[in-house]
Amino acid sequence: MPRGKPAGVPCVQLLPDLRCALFGRPERPAFCVSLRPQESMCGASAAEAHALLEALEVATRPA
Repeated sequence: MPRGKPAGVPCVQLLPDLRCALFGRPERPAFCVSLRPQESMCGASAAEAHALLEALEVATRPA
């Protein structure tokens, strides 16, 4: 997404099973490559990760 990903909009590279279509590929954006998930971002389970990411999306959504 050349101009960034707006809050509330899934990444265009997100597959139906919630995996990244570009993971491990050279065309994967530098931002994604440099992202280092931590427990504070991902939680201890998939459900917690989704809840935390949803909260981040809401908090960064333009007014």
